[in-house]
Amino acid sequence: MTAHLYLVRHGQTAWSESGRHTGISDVPLTTHGVQQARRAGAVLARLRGTDLPPALALCSPRERSWRTAELVGLEAEKTEALAEWDYGDYEGLTTEQIREQVPGWTVWTHPCPNGETAEQVRDRAALVVDEARTGLRKGDVVLVGHGHFTRAVIATWLGLGPEDGVRFALDPAGIAVLGDERGVPQVRSLNVPAWELASD
Repeated sequence: MTAHLYLVRHGQTAWSESGRHTGISDVPLTTHGVQQARRAGAVLARLRGTDLPPALALCSPRERSWRTAELVGLEAEKTEALAEWDYGDYEGLTTEQIREQVPGWTVWTHPCPNGETAEQVRDRAALVVDEARTGLRKGDVVLVGHGHFTRAVIATWLGLGPEDGVRFALDPAGIAVLGDERGVPQVRSLNVPAWELASD
């Protein structure tokens, strides 16, 4: 059976719900986020076709990520490689607040002062993809992380730049499935919600 790469975004937090950029801040899951993560575990098992552990499971060391991994049912190794984009001076601000100073700002098109550059994110995502591909030789790989960086990983998997992550939606506790078709990287499923398939 062909192995796949599964990407799980952490469940809802108070900051994700309000649109505040959450990079290095350790904001916990909300009660709803905990429920989302539990349901995501059932969805992940259904997507994988098994509840056996994957060959490799990694998560960001932020609580919202490792707690999601626990609730999904994974024994995931924590790694800073999966941490969210470092927003620098924009940490905790909404896009609307940032645009009061920088019209038209998005993380995909503009810099984050005192944070990570797009080039740094690209390099980190490339390392994550390389590690995932090594793990896929032994079976499924599951990565539990954050919204912006995980979308950059999807773009990197496809050979695109991190700024192309804007093209891929990934809601809280959403799941993406990546694979290959005859050596060509592809997205097999995108933004599968935590409630899908869980009840049948």
